[in-house]
Amino acid sequence: IKHLTVDSKVSSRFAHTVITSRVVNKADAVREATFQMELPKKAFITNFSMVIDGVTYPGNIKEKAAAQEQYSAAVARGESAGLVRATGRKTEQFQVSVSVAPAAKVTFELVYEELLARHLGAYELLLKVRPQQLVKHLQMDIHIFEPQGISFLETESTFMTNKLAEALTTSQNKTKAHVRFKPTLSQQQKYPEKQDTVLDGSFIVRYDVDRPLSGGSIQIENGYFVHYFAPDSLSTIPKNVIFVIDKSGSMMGRKIKQTREALIKILDDLSPHDQFDLISFSSEATTWKPLLVPASTENVNEAKSYATGIQAQGGTNINDAMLMAVQLLEKANQEELLPEGSITLIILLTDGDPTVGETNPLNIQKNVRKAINGQHSLFCLGFGFDVSYAFLEKMALENGGLARRIYEDSDSALQLQDFYQEVANPLMTSVAFEYPSNAVESVTQDTFRVFFKGSELVVAGKLREQSPDVLLAQIRGQLHRENITYMMMSHVAEQEEMFRSPKYIFHSFIERLWAYLTIQQLLEQMVSALDAEKQALEARALSLSLSYSFVTPLTSMVITKPEGQEQSQVAEKPVEDGGCGPMRFGHSVGDRTSRKPGGGLKLLNGTPLFGPPGPPAAASPFHRMTSRLVLPELMSPLAPASAPSPTSGPGGASHDTDFRIKGTTPTALPFAPVQAPSVILPLPGQSVDRLCVDLRRPQELVNLLSDPDQGVEVTGHFETAKARFSWIEVTFENPQVQIHASPEHVVMTRNRRNSAYKWKETLYSVMPGLKVTMDKEGLLLLSRPDRVTIGLLFWDGPGKGLRLLLQNTDRFSSHVSGTLGQFYQDVLWGPLDTADDSKRTLKVQGRDYSATRELKLDYQESPPGKEISCWSVEL
Repeated sequence: IKHLTVDSKVSSRFAHTVITSRVVNKADAVREATFQMELPKKAFITNFSMVIDGVTYPGNIKEKAAAQEQYSAAVARGESAGLVRATGRKTEQFQVSVSVAPAAKVTFELVYEELLARHLGAYELLLKVRPQQLVKHLQMDIHIFEPQGISFLETESTFMTNKLAEALTTSQNKTKAHVRFKPTLSQQQKYPEKQDTVLDGSFIVRYDVDRPLSGGSIQIENGYFVHYFAPDSLSTIPKNVIFVIDKSGSMMGRKIKQTREALIKILDDLSPHDQFDLISFSSEATTWKPLLVPASTENVNEAKSYATGIQAQGGTNINDAMLMAVQLLEKANQEELLPEGSITLIILLTDGDPTVGETNPLNIQKNVRKAINGQHSLFCLGFGFDVSYAFLEKMALENGGLARRIYEDSDSALQLQDFYQEVANPLMTSVAFEYPSNAVESVTQDTFRVFFKGSELVVAGKLREQSPDVLLAQIRGQLHRENITYMMMSHVAEQEEMFRSPKYIFHSFIERLWAYLTIQQLLEQMVSALDAEKQALEARALSLSLSYSFVTPLTSMVITKPEGQEQSQVAEKPVEDGGCGPMRFGHSVGDRTSRKPGGGLKLLNGTPLFGPPGPPAAASPFHRMTSRLVLPELMSPLAPASAPSPTSGPGGASHDTDFRIKGTTPTALPFAPVQAPSVILPLPGQSVDRLCVDLRRPQELVNLLSDPDQGVEVTGHFETAKARFSWIEVTFENPQVQIHASPEHVVMTRNRRNSAYKWKETLYSVMPGLKVTMDKEGLLLLSRPDRVTIGLLFWDGPGKGLRLLLQNTDRFSSHVSGTLGQFYQDVLWGPLDTADDSKRTLKVQGRDYSATRELKLDYQESPPGKEISCWSVEL
């Protein structure tokens, strides 16, 4: 690959991304070049082309049936026709292969578009970077133009290093931002003098816009308008929520554990003004309480205890559980227990298809629709890939809600919590947009059941030819105890002028935005439409897809190739469960070999790309070796010397061989290996440069340090029996960010949005006032300008567990406090003990501590660590 560029222009939330790759075959034989790119699931491909020796071979978008004929004809000719498809959590994969003659050059170009949805207070542009080799000219440019004004902008990457960060520049003014990433060859290198690249992962730009008092903005360009509405100064409407939890046998193990964990966190997030109840079901459904109860501290704690005891066993009776939930709400309504102006939600979590009671999905959907009767909103969460997502989605969309897949992974509990946060704060109900009939036509969805905090309502349409010079709009809705009406106006000529800057926008983008949004909504409506209506919706969505060259679930792209090439390819939009719509990805023509993400057909025949052959070698596992004194006559390993234990390293070297004295029960060795302390504190300006601290006293929740002047607090949960932290949490006031580290992963929370990262997963996140980085060694650094830097590490050496690191501690203020913070106040070292010079007294804020000179492992060095002599204190 000689040249790889990613150019993304975001004009008023609508993103137009062009990826260009130029490759050359330096071999003296024909080779296969493969263009592989991941793009967001919500995006529609609009164009693809290959230029081979000056001849352009375009991709032609056709109705799916017509494309299928070409596909079948290729198969009949004996050519290996293939569908390009793949699925992941947020992305799908586009991949094309072509044979290239010696010294020949090929240019690939892929174009896709998407409307960035506001999620928990931010828009997110996701780009995947995975060239698999060093690239001489590699450049990413992201241009953002937001007429409302950009309120904040941050970047995050899973591959960025401090060296690579030098190639990243961000410039921003009131309405425009430009992010450029242009690394040199040496910056891309994983190792000096090697061809491996560090570029492998995600690059994310997050931002939000300023909100006027009216909460909205109307933008007009080339005869089309888009109206964004997201007022943020409204009070939350009380909600009545029923959680319907699947506890059938298939939920056993990690799934039910994560569900319990998420439910406990969600219950904590309930507002005191809310009411709630729990239904758990397997073969039968049972309620926690016979009636909804207020979310008081007492009731929430009782519900958490109940949730802790939920065990998985039995079948799956979805029908009875759903009808029970509706009956609870209806009973509460009849007895006038629902607060005036409150809203009602049902949240269903299940991991499988119905197996007990009514098992016909169509009958269950009919029963639920009839019972709810438009009175409540239903949200369905499908856990894993053994559940029919199409069944859940139709049931949710028919009842004013939506469906979401929860992926089986270490962060499943966080996925559940994030979903709840999206619906936790309803601000308006029965929202309706109104425009003068003589001014607009072909308007997208303009009524919405609920507007939730952190989201955004979007309406687009055409201006009539003889429309007025000023576009007027009314937005009506209901707050908790009153109705509200917003009035807005937009001057057409002024708006048209605003979007004439060629650098930051692509023209006619609002028209394409309107088409994109209309197609997405038509596809969604098809899910629950009757046959006759469904055909009309499909015909309109197909017509728009072809007119605007979008690869949607109704169209396919036929990729033409030079004569004599053995492959003909058809690109289709993947959908979940074989359904059809904007939220479903996974449908394919032909056999489905897997329903798991990442499934799909890869077209990598012959020699792969021009990069290094074969997959990269796996990193050698780390074998921890510790020295022990073994007396052969007194001790012997539990296992025979000739049979390495399951924890043996190379050559049978044991990681932790258990020795015991012959003829006795196991006992502690007098020669224990050197351990890493709980915390190593640097003490600038002291006679002792660092202090090793071990926590020994029985205490669980520990306030490690707090500095109000720095706006930071560090707490931890210490398990005395295991002598380790089960978690450490760092909370910043500005920006409002919380970092929760556990042995499993690191969770960063901002604006109620959770992001989970596995240890040793490279991370580089820059937001106003805070930089968060993690390297391949698993060192997480939280740094702010002119502030103390806090580090977190999952130490994998002797005494493994979470560790805390502090840098720039001379920047602590005089108000710092806490178990560790006290050592940055008045500290006085006493003289050495006359009888034992390895002991001395440490006086901290008038309190005496005994300090002992000991050998400790410095966990700030890579495992197995470096032995250091350290004054050690036990707390």
